Amino acid sequence: MGQYLIELNQVAKSFKATDGKARIVLDKLDFQLNEGEIVALLGKSGSGKSTLLRIMAGLLAADCGKLTYRDKSIYGPVAGIAMVFQSFALFPWLTVQQNVELGLEAQGIPAEERETRADAVLELIGLAGFGGALPRELSGGMKQRVGIARALVTNPDVLLMDEAFSALDVLTGETLRNDMLELWDENRIPTKGILIVSHNIEEAVMMADRIIIMSSDPGRIRSEIKIDLPRPRDVDSIEVRALIDEVYGLMTMRPVQEINAGEPQSKHLGYRLPDTDVSRIEGVLDLLADAPFNGRADLPQMAEEAELTDEDLFPTYEALSLLGLAILEKGDIILTPLGKHYVEADQPSRQEIFGQQLLIHVPLAAHIRRNLEQETSGSLPEQPLLELLEEFLKADEAKRVLEIAVEWGRYGEVYEYDYHTGRLTLPEVNQD
Repeated sequence: MGQYLIELNQVAKSFKATDGKARIVLDKLDFQLNEGEIVALLGKSGSGKSTLLRIMAGLLAADCGKLTYRDKSIYGPVAGIAMVFQSFALFPWLTVQQNVELGLEAQGIPAEERETRADAVLELIGLAGFGGALPRELSGGMKQRVGIARALVTNPDVLLMDEAFSALDVLTGETLRNDMLELWDENRIPTKGILIVSHNIEEAVMMADRIIIMSSDPGRIRSEIKIDLPRPRDVDSIEVRALIDEVYGLMTMRPVQEINAGEPQSKHLGYRLPDTDVSRIEGVLDLLADAPFNGRADLPQMAEEAELTDEDLFPTYEALSLLGLAILEKGDIILTPLGKHYVEADQPSRQEIFGQQLLIHVPLAAHIRRNLEQETSGSLPEQPLLELLEEFLKADEAKRVLEIAVEWGRYGEVYEYDYHTGRLTLPEVNQD
């Protein structure tokens, strides 16, 4: 490897909650992107992956620490760094050609040169002949190609890709990923380093020379895996499957500080509940209990059998572990005795178990129930709960966490919720 393209030393970032307190998103983070490598960043929600990319792109300022691009400090957007977004981020009223030329226009490149360079990169990315089309005329895969072309046309040293393939169907995403790797491996683009944020473990293993796994709340680098396998890689090879298993194991491993502290599964009041619903929790649990797994499954095999993405499954695994229905161990998910009892139970018994585990392991649910029992009316407005959560989480995350707690609590008959009034109440059966 050559010199560092991007280097971060002790970089930290916080956002202010509604009460004015700082919530740490990234904490004392050290990272280097070398010349000639592709690095994949993995981590669950709250690990600050996208925030980190925006800091590197100069779109967001770090609170402290040192951030350099080719040994020069980064203050604002840098000409040698380009970014591809998950949401395509195309201007719908501009043609493909005009969207691709935007970055060049901002740099003051003359119109004739802009057109020449845009034509060349559109041909390179497989969009020759589509320059006059509007984004609404394109498929999702073609729209993302436009987003990549817009980044590549500036001849960036560093390409940052934030979930660039996740909005696409599996086949389209795989095709575009392979096309990008072909351009990279054949040196057909001038880019010297690529950093990818992904939720897809297989994608990371197939693309990256190095995988960084981040912990959450706050975001820190927890593990690093170097991959020496040549590309293109065979997803069915023993070496690749072993790497995928290893990453799954690291992704589901409890942080060392939690293990040393003997921390129970219960979390604090503002814990970021995993973004999954009851039907998915029970669906994965039933699948785990049934043949061929019979209570123990290799996580990559479970993903294949469930036909769900890692982004969908990891929150569900976390929920099962949180509720004591399954445990995660070295890349496997294992049904607990309680989980086995749950699977075999009838519907009312399932709901009773779910509610009991919710009150034991989810402090937010226990807090809601306790406060309802103390209220003479047996009713609470949701707004104070949102304000309480916003002491720990950003407003949109606080809203999402409360929605999950409401859904889980209603299913477990811990409390009820009126969507018209925004009030929580005790279940009728408990009001007698």
